[in-house]
Amino acid sequence: MLHLIEQLYGPFFSAANWGNVVTSANDWLIILSLAIIECLLSVDNAVVLAAQTQSLDNLQEREKSLFYGLWGAYVFRFLIIGIWTYLISFWEIKVLGAAYLGYLVYRYFSQPKAGETVEKKPKKQRRFFGLSKFWSVVLQIEMMDIIFSIDSVLASLAISDNPVIVLIGGMIGIACMRGIAEVIMRLMRKIPELETMAYCLIVLIAIKLFISIPAIGWDIPATAFGGIVLAAFAVTLAIHFWRRRRNRGQQLEERMRK
Repeated sequence: MLHLIEQLYGPFFSAANWGNVVTSANDWLIILSLAIIECLLSVDNAVVLAAQTQSLDNLQEREKSLFYGLWGAYVFRFLIIGIWTYLISFWEIKVLGAAYLGYLVYRYFSQPKAGETVEKKPKKQRRFFGLSKFWSVVLQIEMMDIIFSIDSVLASLAISDNPVIVLIGGMIGIACMRGIAEVIMRLMRKIPELETMAYCLIVLIAIKLFISIPAIGWDIPATAFGGIVLAAFAVTLAIHFWRRRRNRGQQLEERMRK
């Protein structure tokens, strides 16, 4: 057991390995490429994270959950890179991840929206293992980190077989991805329609995860998904401004009548 752990994680604790990476211009070029790949492959992750934080009560808690999620992602990324040789056989994780995302979408659209009349019942907050709402959200973020890290780790290791290079590139990419998530989270506060858009994209993400299992072998390229996200964002903005203009027109008509 100890031999296996040393074999998997030994390169991370090699001072010579770190020294070679830090002093090599070519390795830093690879690290930059891996960070860009991490950002491209994590667009869907950023959408999911931003949507999950919306269940928290205030902006401070949402940002704090992303902060804890960031450090948790670093720890899990370290562990996952160490066992990367086993990840390619974990197609079950993608199936479970797709099912979990589908559940998130079902839960969102099955909840009563503003203006709907429903029978008032004591509101029950969903908890994981008896945790508070905040830590339940943090746990969900970590679960998504584990699921989405599979594709990015395997893609990175296809470029470089040095786990230290992959780890540095992944950490830079994760930090950039969290920045994207925070931007999306702030926009959701100003444009409520973005939350619905996010869950519509999560449906596509769940399909993307499921069809990428070896039994099917299909995939939606990261660049194509990025284009879909941009198109969905543009359509959502158009709907938001159209609704705002319509509401202003209705309010103006009501004032004129009075």
